[in-house]
Amino acid sequence: MKLSILDQAPVTKGSSTREALEATIELAQFADELGYTRYWVAEHHDLDGLSSPAPDILLGIIGSKTDKIRLGSGAVLLPNYKPYNIAERYNVLATLFPGRIDIGLGRAPGGSAEASIALAGNFLEKVRKMPELIDELRHFLQHDFPENHMFSKVTATPIPESAPVPWLLGTSGKSAKLAAGKGMPYVYGHFMSHENGAEIMKSYYDHHSTNPEAFVAVSVICAETNEEARKLAKSNILLRVLQSKGEGKNGVPSVKEATEYPYSVDDLQMIQNMNDNQIIGDPATVRNKLEELQQEYGTDEFMIVTITHSYEARRKSFQLLADEFRLSE
Repeated sequence: MKLSILDQAPVTKGSSTREALEATIELAQFADELGYTRYWVAEHHDLDGLSSPAPDILLGIIGSKTDKIRLGSGAVLLPNYKPYNIAERYNVLATLFPGRIDIGLGRAPGGSAEASIALAGNFLEKVRKMPELIDELRHFLQHDFPENHMFSKVTATPIPESAPVPWLLGTSGKSAKLAAGKGMPYVYGHFMSHENGAEIMKSYYDHHSTNPEAFVAVSVICAETNEEARKLAKSNILLRVLQSKGEGKNGVPSVKEATEYPYSVDDLQMIQNMNDNQIIGDPATVRNKLEELQQEYGTDEFMIVTITHSYEARRKSFQLLADEFRLSE
């Protein structure tokens, strides 16, 4: 089984945004040493507790400090941009770091409606054009527009030796169908969906006409013991509750704050739903659950997202997983 990392660049309460971004860079270096397959950075805009609106900027720094690990966005929220702009940016990365660059593509806003309007204007109109935006981006990356197309003489420079690999991210049958129809690799966001993921993934494999490739993004917190893992998970749980209320601007709360928080009945229901999508435990417990999901989804790669109040606890979680799965071998 291959393991990868999705980093949402969380800001922990009591720390600065700069510290959060530095922790992301340091974690990417550590992941490269540990043997993780990919390191993707998420895109969010003015979203409480998260600090990465521009993955490509961070990836340029991370690429210069790593050697082997594949780097990418998780995801570029394509309706926010012109495809040409994205092709140029990721071609720069692919030129600097040959054979290591992915472009995860998503259609979510990544923030409030107001933030989307400030960034891209009529976001919903562009969401409806997502299939066309994907086609345009892929033509720029492969520089293969038809001769009669208005962009046939436009080049997304620099042209790297190995083009960035576009992936489509999603949480629904619609996204799986789109990826399969376009012959693209696909990432299913298990950690943020309550759909029947196994059925969605099967649909992708069944309808992909050539060589389907897919993996699954899951939320994991691993510690030395199950008890310690459950304790650490309380911080992320409270962050999600606060984000749902627009109250999470101070960052990931401490375990103490999460333990003492006065949860409402609605909060507890939300937490129950969240727990269905999280894997929390010691290394053996996490391994067993990932192997169950492997059978369910039919994939040999999982992308792990981990949020804890302590950056050291997050680092330790990834180290325990790397050791359990012997990634360095």
